[in-house]
Amino acid sequence: MRVLIVEDEPFAQKELKRLLSHTPQKPEIADCLDSVEESVEWLRESPLPDLIFLDIQLSDGLSFEIFRQVKVNCPVIFITAFDEYSIQAFKLNSIDYLLKPVRQEDLNAALAKFEDIKKMYGEAAQNLPDLTRLEQLLSPALREYKTRFIVRIGDQIKHIGIEETAWFSAEDNVVFLQTRSNRRYIIEYTLDQLSELLDPKQFNRLNRSVIAHISSIVKVSRHFNGRLLVELAPQAEEPVFVSRARVRDFISWLDK
Repeated sequence: MRVLIVEDEPFAQKELKRLLSHTPQKPEIADCLDSVEESVEWLRESPLPDLIFLDIQLSDGLSFEIFRQVKVNCPVIFITAFDEYSIQAFKLNSIDYLLKPVRQEDLNAALAKFEDIKKMYGEAAQNLPDLTRLEQLLSPALREYKTRFIVRIGDQIKHIGIEETAWFSAEDNVVFLQTRSNRRYIIEYTLDQLSELLDPKQFNRLNRSVIAHISSIVKVSRHFNGRLLVELAPQAEEPVFVSRARVRDFISWLDK
């Protein structure tokens, strides 16, 4: 069994590989990818694996975009940190999923289910997502989003309202909340978790390291290799880019 892993968090990618090595099937890892752009290119040029493990939120957009750009004729098991309500969408849609953090017993069960389906239907067995139905079930209108965050300053506990938040950034596995008044606080969330907790009408994941509020984006410029350069307020210490694969979705988000 050859499997492809599409996961943008290095630790989660490494952990999934470790868990797979402890399954009865001990599948061969065809490759490990971390973005929509890289996945589309790989799937166009490489032999299809038997199974794909696919994180929903990638550094350059939702993994659903992969299916819009390239035909994928093999089963998919989604990896997600969506809440229990949204998980019902996967059950209703008959799509296998692994809830983060992935547990060994859940992974074993998913692989066993895949093998049972393959035995029943042979090589023609598919488990491809109905994207329209799935995205409807995961619609922002059905979800509640974070309105404030707890931060700690020494022995003091303080709450920061979402209206005070300009952007979030990740540095060396530490995530910071940047306020409009240019204060920075450590928060105990990953950017993947924040992508699911924040209102997508207000916040956009610009790249692997930054999620910004619409009002904090003061200037967008074309840059080398099809990327966009984004100027934030307060100003970020390092240049912030939107990748070429994410540009279309980002422009569409700006235009809403």
